[in-house]
Amino acid sequence: MHIQEWLETIPAVSIYLLVGLVIGLESLGIPLPGEIVLVSSALLASQHGEIDPVVLGICASTGAIVGDSIGYAIGRRGGKPLLERLGRRFPKHFGPEHVAQAERAFEKWGMWAVFFGRFVALLRIFAGPLAGVLHMPYWKFLIANILGGILWAGGTTAVIYSIGIVAEPWLKGFSWVALVLALVIGLTVTLVLRSRMKKAAAAANANETQTAAAAAE
Repeated sequence: MHIQEWLETIPAVSIYLLVGLVIGLESLGIPLPGEIVLVSSALLASQHGEIDPVVLGICASTGAIVGDSIGYAIGRRGGKPLLERLGRRFPKHFGPEHVAQAERAFEKWGMWAVFFGRFVALLRIFAGPLAGVLHMPYWKFLIANILGGILWAGGTTAVIYSIGIVAEPWLKGFSWVALVLALVIGLTVTLVLRSRMKKAAAAANANETQTAAAAAE
């Protein structure tokens, strides 16, 4: 039983709460499949009238914004040691190369790293905690957090719901195709981003080594 089939067995209210909770925890910094749950729920809403896509989008957006805000508060309090602990616990998500790449993105883009990070799977779990660790002014973080959360969660819900309505006859027999497609896209983005992070981290380490060697001379 895949995610969408399982979602069909629970009440609409539970789906709203589940979507908000999963996305909130992911935004807080816990690696969870928030995007897959949101896509599956939006597809389900397009095929079952008892699920209101507007309420679904509001719950998803609220979870994203609240989760990111809690992550910011935790990062602000925990600082660098928090990232080190997360790196030991989730090396595939919070490894040194991932943290280094995310820090460079924040240094370059500032508050917009929070906004655009919402649309990238790995950066989505970094945005809140890292913004807190780097002591980004809260008002800047909040603006980017709200705009990014609404556009990503609400926009994804609207787009997937609309596609589901148009393709409902086809999706009734092949709804798994959309889920597989979402998984493939998410995996591809993750692998590409991870490769770039490793290259960027290696380049940064090489630069630091050269700088240290030059200083020693």
